[in-house]
Amino acid sequence: MIAKADGLEAKIAETPAYPVARPAHMKTRHRGLIASFVALVLLPLMAVILYLFVIAEDQYASKAGFIVRSQESAGANELLGGLASFAGKSTASDSDILFEFIQSQEMAEKVDARVDLRQHYSQAWPKDWVFSIWPEATLEELVWYWHRVVRISYDGGSGLTEVRVTAYDREFAQSVSRAIVEESQTRINALNEQARADAMRYAKADLDEALERLKAARLSLTQFRTRTRIVDPEADIQGRMGVMNNLQQQLAEALIELDLLRASVSPSDPRIKKAQQHIDVIRDRINIERQTFTSNNTDTGGVGEDYPSLISEFERLTVDLEYAEESYRAALTAFEVARDDAARQSRYLATYITPTLAEEAEYPRRYILSALTGLFLLLAWAIGVLIYYSIRDRS
Repeated sequence: MIAKADGLEAKIAETPAYPVARPAHMKTRHRGLIASFVALVLLPLMAVILYLFVIAEDQYASKAGFIVRSQESAGANELLGGLASFAGKSTASDSDILFEFIQSQEMAEKVDARVDLRQHYSQAWPKDWVFSIWPEATLEELVWYWHRVVRISYDGGSGLTEVRVTAYDREFAQSVSRAIVEESQTRINALNEQARADAMRYAKADLDEALERLKAARLSLTQFRTRTRIVDPEADIQGRMGVMNNLQQQLAEALIELDLLRASVSPSDPRIKKAQQHIDVIRDRINIERQTFTSNNTDTGGVGEDYPSLISEFERLTVDLEYAEESYRAALTAFEVARDDAARQSRYLATYITPTLAEEAEYPRRYILSALTGLFLLLAWAIGVLIYYSIRDRS
């Protein structure tokens, strides 16, 4: 046992002794890192917090919500079979128009003329220079600032539109919100009037065209009857067919009478000659009547044109007249529908949230803005440090 202990001590004595690590201490790069954190994160964040909580003025929000509604006239459209569909409504399209109109320069001009936007939003200038506008702002700059204080939420599927307006005074925010709703209603009324005028103009043009077509169809049919001296070729040919049938019957009776005479008297009897002459006259008349159906010779009793051509022309004129009458009735009904629609407001602005009056200031959102500022500054500083050390280690 003593020998083993002596061998262990000898091995320990032979093992080289390493120096003990020095205590950790601050280096230049650590001080630079801390200084950069203070300069790039803490100081800007403190400046933002100081501005938001000490300098920035309170702002009140007013909200309004509306949707473009339309009065349906499906019954009349179904009655016409869709012929009056030109007067159909497109509320989604109108909502899209309002969405763009509220953000337009025209809306900013109209509201500015009513409530003087420059005077109100420049009252905190230059103290609150971040959230206010300078008094000498141009119209384009005012429109840019308008997009900051007026926020629009629009659902294209349902057509619901919500507007949020922020201002330094809660009554002023409500006034701006109310002005937006009223100007939107005015624009919808203007679109409505334009749609009414277009519908009436198109319906009147269709009605005039259908009336002219009806007049032309009736004139063509009158000229046909004047030229041929036939009111209805089908009735006329039925009458001629009645004459033909009568002649055929008379011919059959004359032939029977002739056969009876030949059976009872001698061939030289004058009555046989007279019966034969009667038969020949009937046959000649039948031939003449037949020729009038296909001949254009007026000497034979025809009308100067063959009956197949006359019937074809008459049927064409009749079809044109019927189509013209149906078109005129449809155009007249469509005109009445357009006039009924024009007699009432078919589209209107339905306000489901009236412009609200705030009780406390919600903006600027100081805590949210401070947190977001700190987060972005920290991320920017961290990314910069990583990039710096990456380049330093590679060089």
